[in-house]
Amino acid sequence: MSEPSDAVVIGLLEAAPDAIIAVDRDGRIAVVNAQTVRMFGYERAEILGKSIDLLVPERFRNRHPGHRMAYLRDLRPRPMGAGVPLAARRRDGSEFPAEISLSALAGGGMIVAAVRDVSDRVRREAKFQGLLEAAPDAIVGVAADGRITLVNAQAERLFGYQRSELFGQPIETLVPESARARHPNLRHRYFADPRPRPMGSGTALRARRRDGTEFPAEISLSALETEDGLIVSAAIRDVSERIEAQAERQRLEAERERLAAAAERERLEAQLQQAQRLESLGQLAGGVAHDFNNLLAVMLNYASFVAEQIQEAADADPESAWPQASCDLQQVLRAGRRATELTHQLLAFGRREVVRPRVLDLNVVIREVEQLLLRTLGEHIQLHADLEPRLWPVLADPGQIEQVLVNLAVNARDAMPGGGTLTVHTGNRDLAAEEAARMRPPVPPGRYVRLRVADTGTGIPPDVLERVFEPFFTTKAPGEGTGLGLATVYGIITQAGGYAGVQSAVGAGTVVTALFPVTQELPATIPASAGPAQPQRGGETILVVEDEEALRAVTERILTRHGYHVLSAGGGPAALEIVQDTTRHLDLLLTDVVMPHMHGRELAEHVRGARPGLPVVYMSGYAQPFITGEGTLEPNTILITKPFTQAELLERLREALDRA
Repeated sequence: MSEPSDAVVIGLLEAAPDAIIAVDRDGRIAVVNAQTVRMFGYERAEILGKSIDLLVPERFRNRHPGHRMAYLRDLRPRPMGAGVPLAARRRDGSEFPAEISLSALAGGGMIVAAVRDVSDRVRREAKFQGLLEAAPDAIVGVAADGRITLVNAQAERLFGYQRSELFGQPIETLVPESARARHPNLRHRYFADPRPRPMGSGTALRARRRDGTEFPAEISLSALETEDGLIVSAAIRDVSERIEAQAERQRLEAERERLAAAAERERLEAQLQQAQRLESLGQLAGGVAHDFNNLLAVMLNYASFVAEQIQEAADADPESAWPQASCDLQQVLRAGRRATELTHQLLAFGRREVVRPRVLDLNVVIREVEQLLLRTLGEHIQLHADLEPRLWPVLADPGQIEQVLVNLAVNARDAMPGGGTLTVHTGNRDLAAEEAARMRPPVPPGRYVRLRVADTGTGIPPDVLERVFEPFFTTKAPGEGTGLGLATVYGIITQAGGYAGVQSAVGAGTVVTALFPVTQELPATIPASAGPAQPQRGGETILVVEDEEALRAVTERILTRHGYHVLSAGGGPAALEIVQDTTRHLDLLLTDVVMPHMHGRELAEHVRGARPGLPVVYMSGYAQPFITGEGTLEPNTILITKPFTQAELLERLREALDRA
C-alpha cells in the first residue's frame, strides 16, 4: 500500500477534533492545525516558530523544559492528564483543563502533541462530586486490594469515622467481626465479575460503626474504571427504621387479617341467615300464592260469567242501572287481575313461577324492551345501553327477563326524582375458581353472561341494602309500593340458575348485577304467530280432577259452555275409578298437580298405564313439580297456570287435543 500524499495528511490534520501541535527538539512550534487556532485563539502566523511555552500557564513554564527533555529521552507514546487534567493557556490569558497525548515522528526529531479541551468533563466531574456529597446513602469506594479510596459525607455520618481515618484502610474495617473472615473471598469474586448488583434487599446485611455497634444495611455495588484501575463503589443504606416499620406492618397486618377473618365469618353467617330467611319466605309466598290462585280462578271466572250477562242487559237497556253495574264489575275484574299479578310476583320470588325458558341473546331482549323502559323512566332520565356485541347465549324466559328490566327501571326512576342516567350493560365473564370465590355472594366457577343495571340515584343505606330482596320490604310510603319489585327480580334470576347481587352507597347510586350461566343448547325454531286464537268448541270428553270444589265447578262450566263433555273427580282415587271403567270414553285428562292422597303426576302415570296415549294437561299455581335439574319444564309438559281465564283454558286444551 502506498503512503498517503502530503495533501491527504494535511486534510486529516485540518479535520482532527483535537488541537495538533508539532514541536521541534528545541521546543519551537513547527506545525499547527485549524483546531489549534480555534482552541488557543492565535493565528498560525502568531505561534509558528514560537516556543511551546507560549501555550503553557506561566506558573508551570519553568518546569516545562525539563518535562520536554525527559520525553525526548524516552520517545514512547503516552497520554497525559487523563486522571488529573493539565492546564493550557489561551491567547487572552485564560486557562482551560486539557488532556495531552504525546508521540514522536519518525527519526525523533519532532514531538507531536494532541491537545483536547476537557472543560466539559471537569465540570461534569465537579457536579458528580457535588452529587456524591449530597447523596442520602453512604458511598465508599474500594480498590482491588480491598483498600478504601473514596468516602462521602454521609459515610462519615453513618459510620462515625473521619475521611482521613478511612482512606487506605481495608474495607473489612466496616464489616462486622462475624463476617470478616469470608468477606475477602466475596470481594475477589465481585472484582472478577463487576456487574452492578443490589445486596441485602431480601435479607438485610450487617455493617459496623466506629463504636462497634452494628446496623442492618442494604448495599448496592457498581464498578468504576479509573486511571488507577478498577474501583468498586458501594452505596450503603441503614434500613433499621424500615425493618422496624416492616415488623410493625406485619403485626398490624396480622391483626387486620384476624379482624377480617372474624368479620368474614360474621358476614357469611349473616349471608347464610339471609339465604335461609329468603328461602323460608319463598316457601311461604309460594304456598300462599298457590292457594290464593285457586280462589282467584274461581272469583275471576264467575265474575266473567256475571259480567257477560250484565253487559247483555246493559246493551239491551242503556238507560237502566245495568251499564253502571257493568262498569263496577269491570273494576272488580281489574282488581282481580292486579291480584293475579301480585301472585305471579310472589311465585317468581319463591322460584315457583311457571317459566318457559329458551336460548336467548340478552341483547335482543334488551333492545325489544328498550322503548318500554324509556316510557317507564320518563323524559328526565337518560337510558344508556352498553351491550357486548358477541354475547354468549343463556337459557331463560324472555318475558321474565323483561320483567326484571322493568322492575329495575321502576326502582331506578323512583331513586332519581331529579333526573339522572340508567345504564344497562352486558358482558361475558369466564370466572376462574379464585375470582368466583371473591364474588359477593360467591358463585361457582364457569362461564356467565353478566347483566348490570346501574343508576345515578340516591343510593341505599347499608341497613336497608341487606334486606332489599325480601318480599314486602319497602321504604316507600304506604300505598306507593308492594315491596315485591326486587324480590321478584331475585326470584327470576335464581330460578334461571343465576346469581343476583346489589352494590350501593348513599349518594352514589345503585348497581344490580345478575350472572346467568351460559348454555350449550342451540336456539329452537319458533313458529310465527298466527294471531290471537278464538275459543274453539269441541265435542270431546274431558276428565277434570281438582280437589278444590269451587274451582272444579267453574272449570266444568267453562268446558260445558263450549261443547265439551265433562267427567269430574275430587281426587286421584275417584279419577282412577272413572278411568278403569272401560265403558267410558275419554279424550283428555285435565288434573290439578298438588292434591291430597295422590299427586297429579302420579295420577297421570296410572291413567296412561290404563289408557296409553291419553293426553294430559296439568293445572297448577306453580311449576316446581315439573322443574328438571337444569331449571326448565320437562319436555312436552302442558301446564295451565292458575288463575287462568276462560280463553287460556280453552286454548291450551285445544292445543293438547289437536296434538294428540
